[in-house]
This record gives sequence, C-alpha cells and structure tokens, in this order.
Amino acid sequence: MTYIVMIVLLALAEILVPGFLDISHAGNLMRQISFLAIVSIGQTYIILTGGIDLSVASMINLSNIVAADIMAGQDKNVLMACLAVFGLGLLFGACNGVGVHYLKISPLVMTLAISSVAQGFAYIYSKGAPKGAAAPIIKTLATGRLFETISIPFLIFIALAVIFIIILHFTTMGRSIYAVGANPVTSQYSGVNVARVRLGVYMVGGFMSALVGLLLIGYTGTSFLNTGEPFTMNSITAVVIGGTSIVGGAGGYVGTIAGSVIMTVVLNLLMVARIPEFGRMLAQGAIILVILLLYGRERKKR
Repeated sequence: MTYIVMIVLLALAEILVPGFLDISHAGNLMRQISFLAIVSIGQTYIILTGGIDLSVASMINLSNIVAADIMAGQDKNVLMACLAVFGLGLLFGACNGVGVHYLKISPLVMTLAISSVAQGFAYIYSKGAPKGAAAPIIKTLATGRLFETISIPFLIFIALAVIFIIILHFTTMGRSIYAVGANPVTSQYSGVNVARVRLGVYMVGGFMSALVGLLLIGYTGTSFLNTGEPFTMNSITAVVIGGTSIVGGAGGYVGTIAGSVIMTVVLNLLMVARIPEFGRMLAQGAIILVILLLYGRERKKR
C-alpha cells in the first residue's frame, strides 16, 4: 500500500510540477531521499524494538561540526575525521542503549537527554561558530553522479539498504529485533540477549546519523549548527508511513524506503508551492503531535 501511495504521489508531483522527475531534478531528489533513508535505517531498527530516537538531529550536527573541523578541506584528514565522527556516533548510540535497557529510562526521555548533551558538545566544540570545510573526496561522495544521472549518495544508500534488509530478515539478529519489539520479557526468557539487541540498534542509529552528518558536509561544503534539524521527525515519520508499528515488533525497512520517498517528495512540493516557513512549521508540529499521540496510545494498549 505504501508503495502505491509513493507511485501515485510521484505521478501527481510530475503533473503539478512538470519536469519534477526530469533527470536534472531527479538527481537532486535522489540525494535528498538518500540522506533521509540512511538516517531512517537506524530509526527503523530502533522503533522495531519498541524504542524511538530523538537524538538524530543533534548527532548529525555534532558529527557535521567535528568532521568539518578535522578535515579542514584536505583529503589527508578524512580518515581521522571518519574515525572521530563514527566513534562519537557509536558512543552516543551506546549511551542511549544503556539508558533505555539498564537504567529503564523511557526511550523518549533518554534520547531527548542525549540529544541535549550532543548539542551542548557541538556548541562547546565550535564555540558557537563552526569552522572547517569538506575535503574534496567527501564533496565528490556527496555531490557526484554516476553516468551524470545517479547520485553517489543514492548508491551508498542502496548498498546500505541491501545489507540492513538482509540482516533484518535473514539473520538471528533480525529475528531478535522483532522478538524484542513484540515482547522483551518473553524474548529474554526465550534466550534472546535483549541488552545486546537494544545496544546494537541504538549504535546503528548513532552510526547512521554520523554518516549523514559527514555526507552533509560534502553537500554544503562546510558545517552548520542546525544541519540535522529536519531529520529527527522526518525519519520517524518515514518509518511510520512505511508501515512500521510505532511500538515495535512489526514492519521493516522496505516500507521505510517508500516512506522516505514520500516524505521527501511532499517536502519538495511544499517548497515548490512556496509555502511560507511558518506553514511548514505548523505542518511539522502537526506531524509531531500525531506521532506522539500514536506512540502514547499504542504504549497503553501494550
């Protein structure tokens, strides 16, 4: 059903905005879809376990700022920048997992706290004025096209999608993720290592946020304090639109891909329609409210 909606929306976009799917615009659209879809890999895994990650935007911001500063526009610094940002992503993801599993803190509260911590580190590190620049190789990864058509970030997304769909549907880890989302207590008694699963999915989320933060430097050329701002709610919305239950145990990343396309196309259409910023903010607020209401209602049903 989600893919039918996606196809209809793409057709409608082409009718409303002739040339919307032309090669020149399609390349930019693929890039935008890729950034959201990559972040949504982690968000899908987390939501499938019954969690949620509100630290996505702050992790992207922190990774973006740290990587740009370390790279300083030079390819020789890329490896060090990658090690730093991926290390930060895994560390903060692990902190989320520890808080949710061992400290029994609500995922909403825990990830919101980590979001504040990560954003605080970003301000401290940058002193409120981010500096540095993307290395040429990162610019190529973020803006390059294969055969002048297919965006390189789209190829990265496809590769990651294949890997994480296989993990989710054809491995013990994937089955454990679904089991924990359906019933963590029963899963524990059945021999599933719930702690490892929860730590794992939040670390995947942190890693994906760090990767997108890195790619966004190449796209913009430099770092900004609020680069990741749209991605938290957009990734959650993409997951929910894709058919994954907000309380976990059902759904998957295949649907999230369609959700990412739908979200990106809708946001592009709002921009083309020249909807003022306050209108987009109202729409974003409405989406947040609906999702939180669904989250709370389904939690009570459990």
